[in-house]
Amino acid sequence: MARGDEQHRNPKSDIEIAQAATMRPIGQVAADKLGIPDEALSPYGRYKAKISLDYLSGLADRPRGRLILVTAITPTPAGEGKTTTTVGLGDALNHIGKKAILCLREPSLGPCFGMKGGAAGGGYAQVVPMEDINLHFTGDFHAIGAANNLLAAMADNHIYWGNELGLDPRRVTWRRGLDMNDRALRSIVNSLGGVANGFPREDGFDIVVASEVMAIFCLANDLSDLKRRLANIIVGQTRGREPVRAGELKAAGSMAVLLKDAIAPNLVQTLENNPAFIHGGPFANIAHGCNSVIATKAALTLADYVVTEAGFGADLGAEKFFDIKCRKAGLKPDAAVVVATIRALKMHGGVPRDGLKTENVAAVEKGFANLQRHLENLRGFGVPVVVSVNRFSADSEAELGRLKELCAKEGVEAVVADHWARGSEGAADLAHAVVALADSGRAEFKLLYPDEMPLRDKIRTIAQKIYRARDIAIEKPAEDRLAELQKAGFGHFPVCIAKTQYSFSTDPNAKGAPEDHVLGVREVRLSAGAEFVVAVCGEIMTMPGLPRVPAANNIELTDDGRITGLF
Repeated sequence: MARGDEQHRNPKSDIEIAQAATMRPIGQVAADKLGIPDEALSPYGRYKAKISLDYLSGLADRPRGRLILVTAITPTPAGEGKTTTTVGLGDALNHIGKKAILCLREPSLGPCFGMKGGAAGGGYAQVVPMEDINLHFTGDFHAIGAANNLLAAMADNHIYWGNELGLDPRRVTWRRGLDMNDRALRSIVNSLGGVANGFPREDGFDIVVASEVMAIFCLANDLSDLKRRLANIIVGQTRGREPVRAGELKAAGSMAVLLKDAIAPNLVQTLENNPAFIHGGPFANIAHGCNSVIATKAALTLADYVVTEAGFGADLGAEKFFDIKCRKAGLKPDAAVVVATIRALKMHGGVPRDGLKTENVAAVEKGFANLQRHLENLRGFGVPVVVSVNRFSADSEAELGRLKELCAKEGVEAVVADHWARGSEGAADLAHAVVALADSGRAEFKLLYPDEMPLRDKIRTIAQKIYRARDIAIEKPAEDRLAELQKAGFGHFPVCIAKTQYSFSTDPNAKGAPEDHVLGVREVRLSAGAEFVVAVCGEIMTMPGLPRVPAANNIELTDDGRITGLF
């Protein structure tokens, strides 16, 4: 049984499948699957729990399992199913007798009520309880947003009460956060209404998943490292251009208090009752797009195979996973899975959405250029790859066969997977291929650029080697900021590119594998606590807006308290 199109994929919707699942008490999953004792759990209801950091710290000397990254081709409206494949692969590894655990990001309320929908997988490859995971979960994002906004409030309060540190109101760079798509808050003026309300200044909101607090949360190794990073956040500058940090505002301690429970990883289960850590959730198009280091390292001590994902296509999510997360955490991936669909490849080959059900081998061949580019990039990191073809019912044998041939010419195996409809059984072949690859010892992981490379050259390296740009074009204020950061001693930081996820270029309509374009950088932001520099490219926004018809229009609560319309 394979999927049809989005409107007729299955007699049951994703949420109906999730609501019909037979979940086990999370304590049983923890004990039976991972050997975690009950006293190490802090339950949030019956089916989700946090794992004690004290318990996890005691596992540090255990041998580490294999780390498998799931990434994808450049996303299209046709759908790729990266999270669904991640969940299906995790279930399939357990199905074939391996001890495996998933490490996923928490969904943001922004896309959940916006255009993308939830992020708990789909069909018979989901993590549950699906509604909880997509809506509030254990409150981690609320804690992160509160910590972010506490720092903003303390910065303005410091200015109001005499400004002992000399923080220049014109040079406050710390923005407020909200876990919702709200374009009206992108640029605001705060403190209006008179003397009692402070000093008016330009301000703005970012979505919480783009906040530096989120990045710190996901890159910190432990509580001590969390507090150190929070204290290093730069909120702005003095008139003499000296940085003012959160530690100087005496904000880091109270921010850490707000995060003390959230920082413990969340344990849930799949539809097949296999364990999954879901913790942290930075966006990959405007942040670094990976789940928390704490959860990933914990999983590596608890299982033989850890399956994690990075957001959007491999040009964004995988590059940042390697060059930021792995660099900072000392992780070395053993294999990567690139998710593709025939539908998406045909769209990259120029087929409009209403023509995707018609067999078109030529379009698959043309669209393969996008997948080929991602495969080349991943080889550059020294990580062996397998392609997972996420199957739909309209896929023809000729199209699937041609894709396998094209992948074989690249020295890569393409495995057709049907986990959406069949759960773990549908991804068993993929699981066997992944195990063979991860156990092969072929991985020779290497970073794209060294720490000592200047920031400007790091941006150019990513643009030319990953995006195949001819060059970069940095606007004058951003160029000046780069020089300032280099001189101030931040040149050893990695670079986090914020750009559209829909293309290798900054033009979201440029499908396939565009090259010889110019990567325009309009702004540079320092994340001193997260320890990377953000290069904002093209028209990307750090506070998204809702689409003309948001998903929120179709979400309802029945009289008996059941949620409908969530996907």
